[in-house]
Amino acid sequence: MPTLGAQSRVDCIVIGGGHNGLVCAAMLARGGRSVLVLEAAAGLGGAALTREFAPGYQVSAGAHLLHLMPADLLSDLNLSTQGLEWAAQGLPTTALIAGGAPFVVGQGLSAADAAAYTLYTARMRRFAAALVPILSKVPPRLGTDAWADRLSLLRLGWQIRKLGRRDMRELLRIGGMNVYDLLQENFDSPALKGALAFDAVLGTNFGPRSPGTVLTLLYRLAAESAAGSGALSQPKGGLGALCNALAKAATAAGATIRTSAPVARIVVEADRAAGVVLESGEVIAARTVISSADPKTTFLQLLGARYLDAGFVRRVRHIRSRGLSAKLHLALNQAPQFQGLDANSLGGRLLVAPSLQHIEHAYNHAKYGEYSAAPIMEITVPTINDPALAPAGGHVLSAIVQYAPYTLKEGWHDGRQLFEKLCVDMIESFAPGLRSSIVGTELLTPVDIEREFRINGGHWHHGELAFDQFFMVRPVPGAAQHRTPLDGLYLCGAGCHPGGGVIGIAGRNAARQVLTQGAA
Repeated sequence: MPTLGAQSRVDCIVIGGGHNGLVCAAMLARGGRSVLVLEAAAGLGGAALTREFAPGYQVSAGAHLLHLMPADLLSDLNLSTQGLEWAAQGLPTTALIAGGAPFVVGQGLSAADAAAYTLYTARMRRFAAALVPILSKVPPRLGTDAWADRLSLLRLGWQIRKLGRRDMRELLRIGGMNVYDLLQENFDSPALKGALAFDAVLGTNFGPRSPGTVLTLLYRLAAESAAGSGALSQPKGGLGALCNALAKAATAAGATIRTSAPVARIVVEADRAAGVVLESGEVIAARTVISSADPKTTFLQLLGARYLDAGFVRRVRHIRSRGLSAKLHLALNQAPQFQGLDANSLGGRLLVAPSLQHIEHAYNHAKYGEYSAAPIMEITVPTINDPALAPAGGHVLSAIVQYAPYTLKEGWHDGRQLFEKLCVDMIESFAPGLRSSIVGTELLTPVDIEREFRINGGHWHHGELAFDQFFMVRPVPGAAQHRTPLDGLYLCGAGCHPGGGVIGIAGRNAARQVLTQGAA
């Protein structure tokens, strides 16, 4: 066991320089703590970074749109003064329909669907607004007599009760439903239902008929409500520009950031986290360690099961965290020509999810270790709004593709090329001539996401957003308040409340816990 010397000591070490880790570091430094951020990669951002994937072509390698980060967080950190600029905000969402005209979601509907859409969106926005405060609250502990936990539960109940009797009943009715049944109740148009269901299954191991998909949709809508005008935005320079601004905010507050500094393990002394050992062998002492790594990596690799009781270790091992989303990047020598799209729509968010049945059939393949024969996609062409991401005249196409299981039956070594061809062929069916303009490609499967971004299982939420892995039990009982069973060790990544996406709230909540507990 290494000896922790006073010459390398800080109040707080944050493991990981992704967006949550950087938000946490900024908040802790503002609170007067000495903070050191340790990032394993050569650059910051984690899965929210901008990097070159073909000569001269840059892309947001993981997440490609900023959709969920609260407006008050962006304002509180003064990111506009730290270099954050917008290439576009309030992007439209357009559904692509094989053999039919694309349409902006919510427009061009039949009279019946238009009326139903107005009622549906108003009701769902009310529900989302009621849930917004929950995102920024540290979840209460269950099974305790502490008044703080009881008060937190009462406040949660009051948030729902304030909706009024009718809306409260409706929220309780649909909260555990699958999104398939909810949308079937409300709409006739298959294309509209497919587009609305997409957000309920994006990044998940779910199909529209999976129980709890209304929960995942409400989670996304609540975060979108908190984001305000910043929902569906594209930072100038890609998502990496956001993380660069977060890093500047952290260093301006006094934090120190080191890249190419992978942590080998968390040091334990006197039954509490006491620092870290880097892969280089360097030892750094700290009174508090906050990990933005996924829970399995944090507890089973960096800490080690010997410091945890057997029941807790078993729960961690059973976290469902195998990804089903792939990322496809195309370098193009000209703008893609999507049929029926104007320039405004081409610069927005394009969905390939033509019906509920299509999404469910795509998901069925994943149940058997196969990739989807007809995947669903979220496509962006970021160079429409930010030409500097490609050489003059060139363009970048970025697509999230589902479903691509982490454990592919034939293995990704054999399946990669066929799946990539299938995806390009599908996009070309909407944009004839696309293939002839491709000068570079990159496909990131969940296995690649695991390797590049050090996310166990390649799941961008670090674990499913499901009832048994949500809010008061996320990631597992015993570590759901950002604190862990080991004194001095906290979690601030996507694997804890409120979950994944480029949202930043987990980092802010964790910092508040550290500062409130006075653990540093």
